[in-house]
Formats: sequence, C-alpha cells, structure tokens
Amino acid sequence: MTILSSAPPQPDRLGGLRRFAVAITILNVLGHTVFGFEQSWATPFVSLAAAYGMELLLEMVDARVQRRRPRFLGGPMTLVSFLLSAHISGLAVGMLLYANARLWPIALASAAAIASKALFRVRTRQGSCHFMNPSNFGISLTLLLFPWVGIAPPYQFTEQLDGVGDWLLPGFIVLSGSFLNWRFTKRLPLILAWVFGFAAQAFLRHWILDARLESALAPMTGTAFILFSFYMVSDPATTPIARRSQVVFGAFTAMAYGALMAFHVVFGLFFSLSLVCCARGLVLWTATQMLRVRQPAPERAEEPAVLAVASQ
Repeated sequence: MTILSSAPPQPDRLGGLRRFAVAITILNVLGHTVFGFEQSWATPFVSLAAAYGMELLLEMVDARVQRRRPRFLGGPMTLVSFLLSAHISGLAVGMLLYANARLWPIALASAAAIASKALFRVRTRQGSCHFMNPSNFGISLTLLLFPWVGIAPPYQFTEQLDGVGDWLLPGFIVLSGSFLNWRFTKRLPLILAWVFGFAAQAFLRHWILDARLESALAPMTGTAFILFSFYMVSDPATTPIARRSQVVFGAFTAMAYGALMAFHVVFGLFFSLSLVCCARGLVLWTATQMLRVRQPAPERAEEPAVLAVASQ
C-alpha cells in the first residue's frame, strides 16, 4: 500500500500558519487596492466574521463537552494563534468565490469550511483529525448548492498589471509558496506530483479524447492555478505526511481533475480535491475498522499508535 512509508520530516504547523496568514492577508489587500479583485470590500470581512464565529462557537461547545478550558483563552496572542486557521480559510473563500452583490453565500461557505473540521473526522495516531480541506469544502459545497454562485474570474489577479508585472506576481507566489511549503509544511513532493500530474492528464486528454492541448494546459499559466497549487492543495492538515503518500495524493487529484474535465464538469479544481480528500478519509476509516476487527480486545488500547501507518 502506498499509504505506508518511513517517518518523514514533521511540518512546523504554527510557523506555517502564521506565514500563510500573512501572505494571504497581503494578497487580499493588494487584490482589492491594486490587482483588480471584483468582489466588494465587504466580502472578505463577512467571510472572516463567519469563519471566526464558527471557529469560536465550535471550540466553546467542544470545551464544554470535554469539561476543559477553551483553547483561545490566555491573552491576545493565544486568541490570534487559535484563529489563524480560520483566518486563512475565511480569506481564501472570500477571495475565490463570487456571488455578485449577495454576501450570505460567502458567509455560508466560510461557516461550512470551519464546520467541516468538526464534522468530517477520522481516528489517527494523534487520536483524530479532519480529512476534508476546509476552504475547498466550503467552496465546493456552495458551488453545488447554488448554481448562480461562481468562481472569481482568474484574470482579476493580474487585471491591473502590465508588462513585467504580469510575471512578477506569479513569480513571487511561486517563490514564496515554494519556500513556505519546503520550510514549514513539507509538501513540495505533493505539489510537484500535482503539477506534473496535471500536465500528464492534459496530454492524455489530448491523445485519447482529442482535446486541444493548448486549452488543456492553459490553466497552468494562470495565477489562480498557482495559488491553488501552493496554498490550497498543499494544506498540511488534510494531506498525507509521508513523501510517497503525498505523491499519490497529488497524482490522484490531477487524475480526478482530468476525469471531471472528460465529463465536462466545471470547477474541476475544487471538486477533484474534494473527491480525493473524501477518498483519503474513507481509506483511513477503513484502516481503522480493519485494525479493530483484527486486534484482540486487550490490545485495542494500543490502536492509536498502530494507526500511524494509516495517518501517513
């Protein structure tokens, strides 16, 4: 099984969250002031309010059930650190969805993104973890429920840029994203597998389905694809840790995208990632059930440690 692997380098979760939060905040500010984002200024604030509110609500409920102190208590820095994940999800949803003048679909998407972390969980070595990419889940759910909601046009990232600016922004995202994923998330193998897999499915659709090669490869030239590759598909909380498993995850996401395109399904980037995250969660759950069946009753107390291979 490709889910088995030797122990890989562990990601620096908090360090990565801080830097990703700063990066996506700067991108949103520049997007609304310089690049040409077409959503209203209210969109990111509504999205953030929904994400923060849901994160705090779920933590208070869980703390009450577990009879423990909420993790966001302890001072301003503790609260900021606790909300970093919600901050990233909220800004990502507000940046990528476009609902015209309506704001409630954006709020719904952000709330659903955070709620997915509590709803879709599976046992692992650490006890349990969520397996659906939060931002991607909220976006995918909203696109499925409301056909009149769309994705922000990819050209908005460089609409106001000319000449060398068209190259500087994507280049900066590639360099900064590469550094962050190398230094903190340790997800470069996954990103490389996704990018090469995306190119491979484009060639396969060209050879087998007679799709225009230029059109199949065109998404790779856009800033939206670069952002998705370095800031969405590489989410360290919902992707494997082991390098070999990362390659499988990235390759399968590209394959799922190619299959969706073959059936003319729009928004393939988001739906393909949702499908693969769901499949990974099913694999982890199945591994858990198999171990429970095979282990004698007295040994089941060791189950979380045994599940280390499945969590990777």
